Amino acid sequence: MEKYEEIERSIIKKYRKEIWKRFISAVNTYHLVNEGDKIAVCVSGGKDSMLMAKCMQELQKHGIYRFELEFLVMDPGYNAVNRQRIVDNAALLNIPITIFESDIFDVVAKTDKSPCYLCARMRRGYLYSRAQALGCNKIALGHHFDDVIETILMNLLYGAEIKTMLPKLHSTNYEGMELIRPMYMVREADILSWKRYNSLNFIQCACRFTENCVLGDNGGASKRQEMKDLIKKFRQISPTIDISIFNSVQNVNLKTIIGYHDADKYHSFLDDFEK
Repeated sequence: MEKYEEIERSIIKKYRKEIWKRFISAVNTYHLVNEGDKIAVCVSGGKDSMLMAKCMQELQKHGIYRFELEFLVMDPGYNAVNRQRIVDNAALLNIPITIFESDIFDVVAKTDKSPCYLCARMRRGYLYSRAQALGCNKIALGHHFDDVIETILMNLLYGAEIKTMLPKLHSTNYEGMELIRPMYMVREADILSWKRYNSLNFIQCACRFTENCVLGDNGGASKRQEMKDLIKKFRQISPTIDISIFNSVQNVNLKTIIGYHDADKYHSFLDDFEK
């Protein structure tokens, strides 16, 4: 049995409950994949996107829908070590990647304002553009369950708003394109466990400005890392706190909310208080 076949088997068998069923649950619950789709699976080279690529391959082989896949790797200016690691891992996992270049790192290096935000927006734009040129109607990103609840907490604690990361959304700049997140219900701890079980080594951080974290499981100091640490403490208090955070944004009681906005219109509880 080839190494990639062993890895595929581990997703379906050993990690069936932790990864495969949760992946399938997200796909089915949020209607992420439909008959006739052509999906650009965006592979950054990290553990999350590589596992997503394998899950999408398995879904294509065993799922009920017929759809096409493109595996896109955008090189925003990786160093030689990072780029080669992506190429080697794709070959090991039998993922037929297509690499294209961009100048994102060069552009971001010239700005002093929110370089991470700018980088993320530019990455997404390049991916949408290339996917659309290939005839795709969707791009798939590797955000997982922990990314979702970290986003909820970051927006609550630092953004002063209740806002989450949706499992899918329409592109505002590329007509007819959607973004989907098939790993939406898969926990990061289970992705790490799968990676270690198969003795895989992925790039952790490909950013030119933080290349001290090329490999490994720990990110640097950031607001998101703060949220990771906070959630870790929460889980020590109760193993179900994370799912409560997740459920809080799909169980909103508007009768108890002081105010909320829908697009550009703001609503206050005072609007109907005297009725």
